[in-house]
Amino acid sequence: MSAASSAPLRSNRSNRTAVRVRRRAALAAAAAVSALLVTACGSGGTSGGGGQTGFVTGSDGISTVKKGERADAPDLSGETVDGGQADIDDYKGKVVVLNVWGSWCPPCRAEAKNFEKVYQDVKDQGVQFLGINTRDTSVGPARAFEEEFGVSYPSLYDPAGKLLLRFEKGTLNPQAIPSTLIVDREGKVAARTLQALSEEKLRKMLEPYLKDTSGGSEK
Repeated sequence: MSAASSAPLRSNRSNRTAVRVRRRAALAAAAAVSALLVTACGSGGTSGGGGQTGFVTGSDGISTVKKGERADAPDLSGETVDGGQADIDDYKGKVVVLNVWGSWCPPCRAEAKNFEKVYQDVKDQGVQFLGINTRDTSVGPARAFEEEFGVSYPSLYDPAGKLLLRFEKGTLNPQAIPSTLIVDREGKVAARTLQALSEEKLRKMLEPYLKDTSGGSEK
């Protein structure tokens, strides 16, 4: 076989190899997301990611990390459910309440009004709520959810769960739907719970971080 005639064969083999590599990468990403959300929609989840986690989970199911031991929140930015843009970095200096939810998730529906009520009460105290909507294959159901429950704060649209994979293992990462995290005024993850929250429990979770307006008094 001449070099000219063998060249297309080599090219075809290369193309097939590239397709297989991309397919394996896509499957690996999907498997990682599935593993992350295996405890999805109110079924609990595990607190921790192995090794020296550095956080403590209370009897109320809220895990916390002391100042100086907290991990930075990852890059969480992109298109929102309503077609806008949001970036957690824009909220530096504020306490951020980060809520992972899906319109298909009954516990998420149960807690939605609680989040909006608390948000209205604390948004003038240097607090920003930010949602991450996941596993909704289109924005239609997510927008309907926000309209039904009067959600006024933005939610990043993350149907494949890619944003959730940006949290470091062994830190306070979201491991269930719903999950709620508190990001302190320095942009570090301070607390997490893997359960739907009542209004009372959400206020209790948030309160310690409202007190710290200067970065020095919070535990």
